[in-house]
Amino acid sequence: MDLQPPPFHSPLSAYEQQADILLAAHRAADPAAIDLFHRKHPRFLDETIKWRPKFIPDSEIRDAVLSLDDAQLAIARNYDFLDWSALVDFVDAVSREGPVHEFEAAVEAVVAGDLGSLQDALRRDPALVHARSSRVCCFDPPVHRATLLHYIAANGVEAYRQKTPGNAVEIARALLVAGAEPDALADMYGTPCTTMSMLVSSSHPAAAGLQVALTELLLDFGAAIEGRGGGKWERPLFTALTFGMGDVAKLLAERGARTDLPAASGLGLAREAARLVSSADEDERRRALSLAAQQGHPDIVALLLDTGLDPNRFNPETNHPHCTPLHQAVLGGHEAVIRILVPRGARLDIRDTIWNGTPLGWAIHGGCRDRERIIECLRELGATE
Repeated sequence: MDLQPPPFHSPLSAYEQQADILLAAHRAADPAAIDLFHRKHPRFLDETIKWRPKFIPDSEIRDAVLSLDDAQLAIARNYDFLDWSALVDFVDAVSREGPVHEFEAAVEAVVAGDLGSLQDALRRDPALVHARSSRVCCFDPPVHRATLLHYIAANGVEAYRQKTPGNAVEIARALLVAGAEPDALADMYGTPCTTMSMLVSSSHPAAAGLQVALTELLLDFGAAIEGRGGGKWERPLFTALTFGMGDVAKLLAERGARTDLPAASGLGLAREAARLVSSADEDERRRALSLAAQQGHPDIVALLLDTGLDPNRFNPETNHPHCTPLHQAVLGGHEAVIRILVPRGARLDIRDTIWNGTPLGWAIHGGCRDRERIIECLRELGATE
C-alpha cells in the first residue's frame, strides 16, 4: 500500500478510493496499513499525549474490527484534517472558484517552489499575500490560520506540506516583496507563532541548507529579532537553541539577539555564562543547564551544577520538559557532558514522560549521535537495560 497526497483540488472520490484501499490493506494485514491506523486513528493514540501512538503490538491493530468509517477517519487524519467531515468541507470549498481555491493553489506553489505560478497568483490578487488558511485540522487549535509566508517555515502546518524547495529563498522573497507581513501570527502548537519562530525550529529548511539564508531574509525585511506573540516560542534565539539549530542561533546572536544565561549556555559562551550565572534565578539556570547539556558544553554544565542545581529534575517547560539534561546529552552524543552529569548525581534509571525511555534507551532507540560509543559510555557508568 502506497498512498500519496492527491492534488489539492481532487474530488472527494480520490479520498474515498484511498479509504477503500486502506481498509482492504488492513484486512490483508498489510504492515503499511497497520502503521497508518496506529499513527492516525484516535482509537490507537494515547489518551493523554494525544499525538503519540499507544504502546501496543501491531497484532492488536491487525486484529481490530475496523469499518469504512474508520478508514475514512484515518485518511482524513493522514492529511491532518480533524475528521472526514472537515475533509469533505474542504473538498467542496476548493472545487469552486473563490478565495479558498486561490489560497490553496498558492500554498501548493509555495511548497513546490513554483515561483512562476505564485507570482501569477499574486498579480491576479495582491491581497492573497495576506490571506489565511481556513483548514480545520487535528491540531491545537484546529484552525492554524497560516499565511502563505508561514508555509516557508515548513512547520506547524499540514505535515505533507512541510517541504523546503531548493528555491525557498526566492519564494520567500517574492512573498515579502509583495507585502507579506514578516511577523504575522498564526496559531500553532497551542500558541501564537510567527514565521520566524517556526522557521528556526524546523528540520526541513535546516536539512536543505537554507535555514540561515531564510532567517537572514526575514530579518532584512523587518522581522523582530526578539520575536512577537508572547507565546512559548516567542524568542527566536531561544527557540533555535531548544531545537538544536546551532547555525541559525549563532546568526541571531551575531545580528544582535539578546544573550541571557540560557542563550549564552546554549551557544557555548563560557565567559559570558560565568559572568551571568551569579545574577540568574533558578529557572534561568535550569534552562541554561538544559541547553548546555543538549548542545554539548561540559564546562558550562559543570559551572551550572556548581550552583546547586539538581541534575535529575526534568527540564523546564519549553525545554523538552519530558526529559532530563542527561537524556539530552545522550541524544546529542555528548560523552564529555555525560561524564560530568553522572558522577555529579544524574540518575541512569530515570524515564522520560513521553516514550518511557531511560538515557540508555534513548541511546539505543533514539537515533543518538555516535550511538555505539554513547552506549558503551553509559554501560561503563552503570546503565543497564
